[in-house]
Amino acid sequence: MIDIATRVYNHTWKIDPIVRSVLDTDFYKLLMGQTIFRRHPAVQVTFGIHNRTSHVRIADIIDAGELREQLDHVRSLSLTRGESTWLRGNMFYGKRQMFSPDYISWLERFRFPAYHLEKRQGQYELIFEGPWVETTMWEIPALAIINELRSRAVLKELGKFELQILYARAMTRVWEKVEFLKTLGPVNLADFGTRRRHGFLWQDWCVQALIEGLGDTFLGTSNCLIAKNREVEAAGTNAHELPMVYAALARSDEELLWAPYQVLADWQEDYEGNLRIMLPDTYGTTGFLADAPDWLAGWTGIRIDSKDPLEGGEEAVAWWRSRGQDPAEKLAIFSDGLDVEEVARINARFAGRMRLGFGWGTLLTNDFRGLVAGGGLDPISIVCKVISANGHPTVKLSDNPTKAMGPPEEIERYKRLFKVGPQQVRRTIV
Repeated sequence: MIDIATRVYNHTWKIDPIVRSVLDTDFYKLLMGQTIFRRHPAVQVTFGIHNRTSHVRIADIIDAGELREQLDHVRSLSLTRGESTWLRGNMFYGKRQMFSPDYISWLERFRFPAYHLEKRQGQYELIFEGPWVETTMWEIPALAIINELRSRAVLKELGKFELQILYARAMTRVWEKVEFLKTLGPVNLADFGTRRRHGFLWQDWCVQALIEGLGDTFLGTSNCLIAKNREVEAAGTNAHELPMVYAALARSDEELLWAPYQVLADWQEDYEGNLRIMLPDTYGTTGFLADAPDWLAGWTGIRIDSKDPLEGGEEAVAWWRSRGQDPAEKLAIFSDGLDVEEVARINARFAGRMRLGFGWGTLLTNDFRGLVAGGGLDPISIVCKVISANGHPTVKLSDNPTKAMGPPEEIERYKRLFKVGPQQVRRTIV
């Protein structure tokens, strides 16, 4: 096993680039990428970074030259022969050839497009513009780079023994969480921590800890490169990006209201009935479920993201029952800002009532809270979201209004059309 502290103390970025492969990304980006490739190859979009933890002035911490070096390194990457073979021949969710030959051929030719970077009031404006199928690939690497550069800036100030103690404490923290999870009985859990990880080597260590600690209840990792290297399942389906762009491309209010369901109709066709997990909260879960077509009730499950998980879980149970389905046969995946105490709370409420899965993200792969003075390694809530599509602004409402995105007038328009009433504000930690 790698001595992370020594590697951090001695490393240069040419030995340890932050993003070292096209596959150092989340599985859902490739799955969504295939749908975009098939259905919307000409759509032009803009993505941008947004730091919700605005009091952390990223541009004052991360050197712009180092950031450019890492971004430029990503632009030099291409899919290797071994990586292509893994995508072509591996079984994902029980299905071979999940990715079509023409999409794999496109991935083999793919290179990351250009970016725009400048400083604004202590933050970085980092923008990616171009064909949707290309720019979507920047989301995960960009976030991973910013988070790890912030970590590296803090770690530069520590000596070799300080680093050894820091990582020993962090490893102990992770292992204590694993031991706590084991007291809950079988808990099905996957690593969803790529975007805001402390670093690649640390995420890889966390996955190894979960493999050993959780055994068969560890479902896999969202990180394709780690899944390949550690021979575990690659986990993921789709995200808010798809309905946000579909909605922005709508030519009428009727098309706008149908956009979240059109995404899932296309998805069901593209993946031949596999990967049928709906994400309903882009424009409000309650309205989505109320107007959902009957065929969605037959889907495998739901991902409960931005609503209070107990409230969202009860809403899902009631909806399935109202549509003549047995909730005990359905899968509910919880994934928003989870740590083990929240997993325990959700598990206590719903175990036996639904099949449960947990996507454990930032507080698995970046929980160094309180381990350095001043909180310099505490995780921040930073996202990379699509801003516009074919010149039209994109909007996300979410069940948590603190996560709403888009021009204020468009947010109000979407709220009116989707009949979004008063919403509960939840503190966004990560």
